[in-house]
Amino acid sequence: MTLYRFCFLLFAFTWNTSAYGPNQRAQKKGDIILGGLFPIHFGVAAKHQDLKSRPESVECIRYNFRGFRWLQAMIFAIEEINNSPTLLPNMTLGYSIFDTCNTVSKALEATLSFVAQNKIDSLNLDEFCNCSEHIPSTIAVVGATGSGISTAVANLLGLFYIPQVSYASSSRLLSNRNEYKSFLRTIPNDEHQATAMADIVEYFRWNWVGTIAADDNYGRPGIEKFREETEERNICIDFSELIAQYLPEDQLQQVVKVIQNSTAKVIVVFSSAPDLEPLIKEIVTRNITGRIWLASEAWASSSLIAMPEFFHVMGGTIGFALKAGQIPGFREFLQKVHPKKSANNGFIKEFWEETFNCYLPEGNKNYPGAAAFHKGREEGTGGRNSTAAFCPPCTGGENITSVETPYMDYTHLRISYNVYLAVYSIAHALQDIYTCTPGKGLFTNGSCADIKKVEAWQVLKHLRHLNFTNNMGEQVDFDESGGLIGNYSIINWHLSPEDGSIVFEEVGHYNVYAKKGERLFISENKILWSGFSKEVPFSNCSRDCQPGTRKGIIEGEPTCCFECVECTDGEISDETDASACEKCPENFWSNENHTFCTPKQIEFLSWTEPFGIALTLFAVLGIFLTSFVLGVFTRFRNTPIVKATNRELSYLLLFSLLCCFSSSLFFIGEPQDWNCRLRQPAFGISFVLCISCILVKTNRVLLVFEAKIPTSLHRKWWGLNLQFLLVFLCTFVQIVICVIWLYTAPPSSFRNHELEDEIIFITCNEGSLMALGFLIGYTCLLAAICFFFAFKSRKLPENFNEAKFITFSMLIFFIVWISFIPAYASTYGKFVSAVEVIAILAASFGQLACIFFNKVYIILFKPSRNTIEEVRCSTAAHAFKVAARATLRRSNVSRKRSNSLGGSTGSTPSSSVSSKSNHEEPFALAAPTEQQQPHGCKQKVSFGGGTVTFSLSFEEHQKNAVASRNAKHRNSLEAQNSDDSLMRHKALLPLRSSDPLVIEPNAQTPSSPDANAQESVVEETQQEARGSEEQPPLSATHLRDFVGSDSVIENAVHS
Repeated sequence: MTLYRFCFLLFAFTWNTSAYGPNQRAQKKGDIILGGLFPIHFGVAAKHQDLKSRPESVECIRYNFRGFRWLQAMIFAIEEINNSPTLLPNMTLGYSIFDTCNTVSKALEATLSFVAQNKIDSLNLDEFCNCSEHIPSTIAVVGATGSGISTAVANLLGLFYIPQVSYASSSRLLSNRNEYKSFLRTIPNDEHQATAMADIVEYFRWNWVGTIAADDNYGRPGIEKFREETEERNICIDFSELIAQYLPEDQLQQVVKVIQNSTAKVIVVFSSAPDLEPLIKEIVTRNITGRIWLASEAWASSSLIAMPEFFHVMGGTIGFALKAGQIPGFREFLQKVHPKKSANNGFIKEFWEETFNCYLPEGNKNYPGAAAFHKGREEGTGGRNSTAAFCPPCTGGENITSVETPYMDYTHLRISYNVYLAVYSIAHALQDIYTCTPGKGLFTNGSCADIKKVEAWQVLKHLRHLNFTNNMGEQVDFDESGGLIGNYSIINWHLSPEDGSIVFEEVGHYNVYAKKGERLFISENKILWSGFSKEVPFSNCSRDCQPGTRKGIIEGEPTCCFECVECTDGEISDETDASACEKCPENFWSNENHTFCTPKQIEFLSWTEPFGIALTLFAVLGIFLTSFVLGVFTRFRNTPIVKATNRELSYLLLFSLLCCFSSSLFFIGEPQDWNCRLRQPAFGISFVLCISCILVKTNRVLLVFEAKIPTSLHRKWWGLNLQFLLVFLCTFVQIVICVIWLYTAPPSSFRNHELEDEIIFITCNEGSLMALGFLIGYTCLLAAICFFFAFKSRKLPENFNEAKFITFSMLIFFIVWISFIPAYASTYGKFVSAVEVIAILAASFGQLACIFFNKVYIILFKPSRNTIEEVRCSTAAHAFKVAARATLRRSNVSRKRSNSLGGSTGSTPSSSVSSKSNHEEPFALAAPTEQQQPHGCKQKVSFGGGTVTFSLSFEEHQKNAVASRNAKHRNSLEAQNSDDSLMRHKALLPLRSSDPLVIEPNAQTPSSPDANAQESVVEETQQEARGSEEQPPLSATHLRDFVGSDSVIENAVHS
């Protein structure tokens, strides 16, 4: 009894599911039944169920022509397989296809029929139930369309391991094999599609977008994957909204308001067409234009959205579409559809009426579906959108090709081909079972399934190991997640100029098999933005930052909202929207616009620049003038002036000046290691050599004039060899300093990038500033000593010694180098070298001009002063002056002694001389015996408070030349050994400032071109001058003996 009761319940459920009626399904008997789930309608009519009576099944509304074409593709594939002699021969495939109405409830209602039939077969109740018609089990299901519907169906079918092959459900959640055990699909999952969408946004340099997703298992995962991809690409999302087909009106208005107020012009939509349609209608009503829509595959080519009346809002949409396939003979099959020829297809009648806007007379109204349909037609609310009550009856002779509907749009078969491929996948799995060889099967011990008693789980096993080649020559095999990897076509919505319909123009493709970065290809010249424009729209939070600037963060704003900040000096950006500026290499600097790096300007004291040329000319001028002076001194080397200036030391001094001028040239030109190591030592050694020569010369003359009675030891000490030795020793110290410097810290060439940003200064790194300080300090020390001796010798005979000019030259030297120190420390770059060159040239010119120009002038332009007489005259004046000062000192001492004894009121020698000069007549000396014009000189000597001018004249008789020389030699010997002779050569002339006296002695002295050199003249004169300090005052008569002439004339002159 219990068994009969259970059989009755199952029969009742089966009858109830069959109450769907012939018009609610497409059904055909066969050896093996395939189930099908297709959205023949877009939705169901909203109906409030108050539960006061038995709830009725909701009515499906809004016919879907594309859904019916997909159903036809399944029927075509099954009939093609049944007619194939190679695929499943001697077997017939049947089908049982239901309308899901794009809702989960309808899809589950149909799925229950598949499950119920399988359970009846598994219980084997035919003998008990005595069923009149046996319906085979559904061993596989093709469908459904939406991912949300397929998720619900997969949960139910997975319980019984009934394979489900979807043709349009792309949600990546369905790739979870653990949760959806029996789900497979012939469409790629959305993971690749979301990545492709992000690649398109990045390709067009958009970084400010909005997102809209269906609130189901298709929209949410897809948009979440897109969000993950945008984060990696620094793309910001302005808003993100969820929608649904039955979204409340207030929420729908809120979504529209967000879109209208957003600054994002690109909107990414992951949704199915029915879920998106209410939103698009509201946007069209508000006329919100200027947006670019990026469509997912589910609605990119949907006729529900791609309508001409929506084009002013949706025109220019960029969408993804599956790769189109080819189904030979499918076009003719679609055209052959007719209500009288398709008895197995219960959906044809409504299709015919919707297509031709007519109604077919119902022959059989006994089934509930037909009654409801005609009841609705009579009430004007039938299964169509239009009011059927006013439609004419159909004649049956209508031509299906004369009406343009999405059903006949077979140009790009995408979903239809996926349906075709899903059916063939199941067929090939059955073929593998049919041809299985025992021992090589997929089941236990290599066993095979029985094709006549095949079960759903056995088909699922073979589907997971499926591998076949489709009609396009492509290999078909499901991956681990149960899907197929495929490519996408990128389409753009255009408006057809012929009939005003929307055309899906293919503008690119996305190859998921290619390497990352090479997957996307877009032909931009084919794209029409907003339906007519060629200019890529702007959808960024901030304007692009031009080259030379970088993006700066705005606090509180997303990273895509930024301000453009100019690159700092030394940094560039050569691309738009640079996140950071790149620093130029060390030897480069940014240009004015900070767009590229230019080589830095190299700066040093060059030979070719005007400043370098001027310094070079001055250095060459110094070399030329020094060479000229050296030539003059060489040419007139035997003249008294040259001899009196210590000829050999003068040559060495001129050579050192040549070196000084030449060393300045090492500071001009590009600094390199060799000239950096050479220039400072060359400068230091040259100047020390110069100062040493001047020091030795000045010191020697000073010692000669201040010495007492010269001896042979003095002559030896003052000899020429010792002078050169002193010069060498002084210079050797500087050489040692330079050698230590070059050994411990050698100078080197140095590129200075720190002083100025755009200029590289090539300078010399001195290595050790202490060593440079020692070098210059030692030079200045010698110069200070030289200055001291020169200042002390400033009143020596000027024709005989250049001490006064040496003093000036040393003053110039100190002024130059004291000024050099702050100038050197405060300058940089090439001006450091220029300052040192100027200092070297100024000091060198000062030495040359002060020491030698006066002598060259006398030698070249005043030859009359370049005589031995001039030299002796100058020496005699100096001796007279020294003697007079010595006498004054002694007279002052004697007067102080007399005053101390008390009672002495006699006049001083000065007063006696004064009276002589006032009352005595001038004495005359005998005239020379020969009438020859005498040679002489006048000297004015100042000392104390008075001035004495005396004149000396010299005559030389050729016939007495030898005798005169012998007499001079004899007198010289007597002067060295006799005090009487010394007293004859002393001159004492005490004067007061009130008793001026002028003495003009005329003396004849031997003179010849080969006269004694500087040393003999100095020694003789010095002997006469120094003896006066030890002798008593001399009378006027002794003055005649001092000058040694035949006549002395004294004339008083005013002081």
